[in-house]
Amino acid sequence: MKVVCEGINLSEAVLKVVKACAVRTTVPLLECIKLAARNDGLTLSATDGEISIQKTVKAEVYEEGDVCVPGRYFSDFIKKLEDVQITLFAEGGRMEIAYADSQSYMQTLPAEDFPNISTDISENSFVMEAADLKRVINSTSFCCATDDSRPNLKGCQFLVSGGSVCVTALDGFRLATVTAPVKSATAELNIICPARTLNEIEKMIPSEGETEIFVARGMILVSVDDTVLTSRLYGGEFIKKENIIPRSFSTVVTVDKSALKNSIERAAILVRSDKNSLIIFDISSGRIEISSNSEIGNVQEPVKAETEGHDVKIAMNSKFITEAVSALSEEKITLSFNNGVQPFICTNAENKDVLYLILPVRMANNA
Repeated sequence: MKVVCEGINLSEAVLKVVKACAVRTTVPLLECIKLAARNDGLTLSATDGEISIQKTVKAEVYEEGDVCVPGRYFSDFIKKLEDVQITLFAEGGRMEIAYADSQSYMQTLPAEDFPNISTDISENSFVMEAADLKRVINSTSFCCATDDSRPNLKGCQFLVSGGSVCVTALDGFRLATVTAPVKSATAELNIICPARTLNEIEKMIPSEGETEIFVARGMILVSVDDTVLTSRLYGGEFIKKENIIPRSFSTVVTVDKSALKNSIERAAILVRSDKNSLIIFDISSGRIEISSNSEIGNVQEPVKAETEGHDVKIAMNSKFITEAVSALSEEKITLSFNNGVQPFICTNAENKDVLYLILPVRMANNA
């Protein structure tokens, strides 16, 4: 294989596909980027078995061929060569990288055993405004689980039906659910997409225009310009959010988002080294008193609020409430409670298309 391409184009492609390289694996090829030179292009591919990314760049191809290079090393090396033209020449188990008046060499692996990446995924699809897709991903993916004990919870559920999509994520301690419009859909869909895949999709799609997501045989595909991302979907049943979200509340609080967020963040500072990063809301007529206490010190701040219903005192993980409040978009937000031991929810005061549910932390004096 012998190709010549611009360093800036190659660097951009490498930085995109290297995200799909496996980090810790017993299969060396999954740590590699496959380079395939054909016609007037160089296609870079990487996969870790779950997610795959391909990117094609323009190149002068003198000898067609395929070769695999160590992904992380190749990426780190090429991004230092963005301002020069690069010649890649692979032969005999190594690749020469020529640039300016210099030559470097890197060991390679044969491409014959590199996993096949199928892009024949077009059985069903749905189309969303890119801005809406970015919003639902950013509003939910941070609530996915990160451990492998329940694989389904490492992804977001997409329910496409009736001209809208409902996206839900939960990790056992909190839940996020968002509704957004769908421009079109070939069928009603119920899929669970890995959070990591969604975060990569969010980065690759533009801020404007429409994005089409293809689904087939437990796989998902998104294509933008010359970049194609494919990923396997999680199987099995997802938890029904209707069984978790309370239908009524005894205490409803409306509060200025900025004031609440700033107070929570200050209270969280002194407990950030504690296991639960515990902060307490003491809600009474006209205010929320926010407090935290640790061996470092304590914080106690009142925040003005519109309150309806019973007084309530409730403890929670400061990280969970901070992320939920930060993700809401309106100046006024609503918090709804039943008591100090049952889950509570956070929403915008007006538009209820985004909802966060948080499980409180039981305090010693709670019933």
